Amino acid sequence: MTAFPTDDLQEVPRHRAPQPPVPESDGGDNEIELGALWQGVRRRLPWILLATALVGGGVYLWSRSQPSIYAASSSLVTSGNGNVGGTSLVTAAPLPPGALQEALQGPVVLGSIIKQLKSAPQFSAAQRTALSAELQEELQRQSLSTIELQTRLDQGGNGVYVVSARGPTPQAAAALTDIATDALLSWDRGRALSVIQRAQASLRAQVTSINSQLAAGDLTDVERQTLITARAGVQRSLAEAGIQVVGLAGYLQKVAPAVAPLDRVAPRPTRNAILAGLLTLLLGVGLAALRTVTDRSVRSEEDLLNFGLPTLGTIPRLRKRDIVLSGIVRAARQAGLYEAIGFLRVNLLSQLPRKTGLRVLVTSTSPGEGKSSLTATLADSFAASGQRVLIIDADLRRGTQQEVWDKFEREHRWIQLTGQEGGARSLQDALRQPGTVQVMEVEPQVHVLPSGPGLHDSLPLLNQSDLGVILPQWSQGYDLVLIDSPPLLSLADSLVLGRHTDGVLIVTEEGKTSLQTVRQLLRRARQGGLPLLGFVLNKVTVSSRNSQNYGYSYAPRRTDNR
Repeated sequence: MTAFPTDDLQEVPRHRAPQPPVPESDGGDNEIELGALWQGVRRRLPWILLATALVGGGVYLWSRSQPSIYAASSSLVTSGNGNVGGTSLVTAAPLPPGALQEALQGPVVLGSIIKQLKSAPQFSAAQRTALSAELQEELQRQSLSTIELQTRLDQGGNGVYVVSARGPTPQAAAALTDIATDALLSWDRGRALSVIQRAQASLRAQVTSINSQLAAGDLTDVERQTLITARAGVQRSLAEAGIQVVGLAGYLQKVAPAVAPLDRVAPRPTRNAILAGLLTLLLGVGLAALRTVTDRSVRSEEDLLNFGLPTLGTIPRLRKRDIVLSGIVRAARQAGLYEAIGFLRVNLLSQLPRKTGLRVLVTSTSPGEGKSSLTATLADSFAASGQRVLIIDADLRRGTQQEVWDKFEREHRWIQLTGQEGGARSLQDALRQPGTVQVMEVEPQVHVLPSGPGLHDSLPLLNQSDLGVILPQWSQGYDLVLIDSPPLLSLADSLVLGRHTDGVLIVTEEGKTSLQTVRQLLRRARQGGLPLLGFVLNKVTVSSRNSQNYGYSYAPRRTDNR
């Protein structure tokens, strides 16, 4: 029988009796610290940055593929009312606020623009068709965007109107701006012309009425003379109205024609890409923060403190590529995970009595949290320190230990555990005939008792076996026996096995194991009287690890046929 090596005995303090469990806190896990919030955001930061880069790049490429749009502008200034040479010059009345914008969006001005656009030589046939259809649609929607009007007026209503238009080319933008400006000027002059035309119609009606009265023939000389004088005055007013039409001026005056622009206003790929990237980054960080706040899973050791059990180890996540190529045990020997397993080994021994034949049950809340892999790597670490370890794969429904150790690509030999020769080579058969059992030597100092083919109803087999006698018998000759049991919340097998062990190790996975399931597991384990040792936080991401690596040159130990 192999005893504990001297170096491990020096590391392990005197065994302490398990402390009574600390009452679980109902609200402690609801508090979100800034450190935990930052850890949650940083854990997802690579994906956020990748999404930002993809969205920004996609928007940039999409913007560059869009047709160019140019914008030109022209200005209209207001002119006050005034007369030059008596009544020879007449200007239109001032415009109330918003009147010119309403006129631009109306069918009179916009219809005139569309009509002039169809015959303008500055546009190609395709451009005329596209712009006419676009303006017609904007007219029907009452939402004008191709032609815009900006107002810069003082309190007296005097100032500048800026007319701007967009087009597919610089020349088209300038031509459309001039067409819109001329249409507004024509509409403004038409306001004053309509007033004079109504006055002319009224004066002509007066002349016609006076002529009718003069043709009656029953007038006195005084009445006839009065009508003739009145007709002369009305005719003089009608002549003056005709002169006013020639000198008529609108309320608006054009400053200068539009100039073809040099640079396009849209699209702007760089600006659009930056804005889209920033929006994606902010949205990603916000979603990550929200996910962290609402996440009720185990994120760090601090999340497990409320349950009153120590965290014996924090095991980093391995790359899938290393596991596929080398297997979990060999990959675990690399620097980083090797130190983490070493800490777990020392902390685990500190919770156990100093004797041989120790039995530790390794379980978890649900499948996939890495308890089987952790059992194998922990056994390899104990064997590296000179201790003899037996692994019992007690997951009778779907055992995985044999699959884990088959990655070593060496021929495993079977050695006798109990009895003379031959016997059971799986836990199922060993429970039925415990007196003659063989175990598989996967490496020096490490033996494995596989679970055997999947067994649907395993609990009756465990209950019918005298585990209180069988397990101590199988533990003879070993420093440590690791029992890889099924998840405690999935099957009751762990409750039956755990009563016959020196301690139970609970494996949790960062970001997957929920605090609620841990609470349920502890409740069942304590009701079943299991000797709980503590937690192992498994598959910790690099961004979540606060410790600094200590680099050194490490040569893995050599074994036969390896």
